[in-house]
Amino acid sequence: MKSKRLIVVSLDALSSIDFDMFSKLPNFKKFIRHAACCRQVRSVYPSLTYPAHTSIVTGRTPAHHGIVNNILLQPERSSPDWYWQRNYIRGTTLYDEVLKQGKHVAALLWPVTAKSEITWNLPEIFANRRWTNQILTSAANGTVGYQLMLNHRFGRLRDGIRQPALDNFVHASLKYTLKTYRPDLTLVHFTDLDTQRHHYGVHSEEAAAAIKRHDERIGELMHLLHQNRMSVKRDTTVIILGDHSQLDVRNVILINKLLREQGYLKVQNGRVTEWKAYCQNCDGSAYIYIKKEGMDRDEYLRVKNGVYDWLCAMKNDPDNGIAAIYSSKKAKELGADPECTFMLEARRGFYFKNELDTAEIPDIQRATHGFHPDRKDYQTIFMAVGPDIIPGMEIEEMSLLDEGPTMAEIMGLSLPDADGRILHEIFKNQ
Repeated sequence: MKSKRLIVVSLDALSSIDFDMFSKLPNFKKFIRHAACCRQVRSVYPSLTYPAHTSIVTGRTPAHHGIVNNILLQPERSSPDWYWQRNYIRGTTLYDEVLKQGKHVAALLWPVTAKSEITWNLPEIFANRRWTNQILTSAANGTVGYQLMLNHRFGRLRDGIRQPALDNFVHASLKYTLKTYRPDLTLVHFTDLDTQRHHYGVHSEEAAAAIKRHDERIGELMHLLHQNRMSVKRDTTVIILGDHSQLDVRNVILINKLLREQGYLKVQNGRVTEWKAYCQNCDGSAYIYIKKEGMDRDEYLRVKNGVYDWLCAMKNDPDNGIAAIYSSKKAKELGADPECTFMLEARRGFYFKNELDTAEIPDIQRATHGFHPDRKDYQTIFMAVGPDIIPGMEIEEMSLLDEGPTMAEIMGLSLPDADGRILHEIFKNQ
């Protein structure tokens, strides 16, 4: 392989349905002209940001790498922690393998990288305790000096986590990082489009505006590489990809509210204090966990069978929004958490939340993700340009799991435990 450098740009919630629109924008159009592309990339299950981004850098399913949701199972917490830290990932990652070679890695808001060994790390994490703040939390989980420098130079661009200000900050930080440090591997995560779709819907004007902003960012990135002699014809590969799509939603399903009414969980002062069955939302899907601790086998089976019968009755009523009920075995086969008791899939237009009442939901969404990756109009995108990539190569379909092994191949490395395959067909002389 000729590529000495790999830059991976994740555009959260970029969808296959966007291709006709963004392929006409000037910078995407120019990139696509020289790229190997797939318009139909199958995500993972559940198709959420953290499981997906971990699958991108491991080539493994959530069931295998361990990041089975965005959030941890913490029923007692009103604001559960997320899978922020690297130590939640089972097995190796692309960036671990690069670091083992004595090379350097930069990551900007790439999920599940907190407290990793990444050389220059601006982790995606937020302060989730009353006694701390965002600056201290970020500093404790990433590269302190690097983060302080970025905030000193570009912090004025931020407005908390509001978009597009956050992506403007990330983009400025990315350009500075590439120009100043020239990492061997760079991972960057933009969330502008994902945010707009959640707030306004899949086909909203706000989502289209976010894609246009991404086009400008891609143009500036490619211009910077050209200016700084990081040539995609000679020594640098750039990959632009999505992690999942989104679907429009109208109705929220509050399984825990109903579990409370059935006596399967207890609440005091708005918080869960005891539970035998609990629903952990994944937006378009959800896990049902039956707590084994504190119950003998007979009681456990009574609870399990009772919850299952109750869920089946709900599924038979289309107004309740449940499209499918999967067993633990089936969930594992689909790549989801093998530790769940059941997994639920929402009907189109519905999504799940953990809250006990709609009044407790902080933000009603217009669109969301987490659905089964084979849903119609729900695939994502992969595009690669580089010295080893065949321009104009069309990949009919692929999995998100194929991206990690393929990126490892570009860097002369391997991910031997990957569930995906190397996309040999996109490479010259293979």
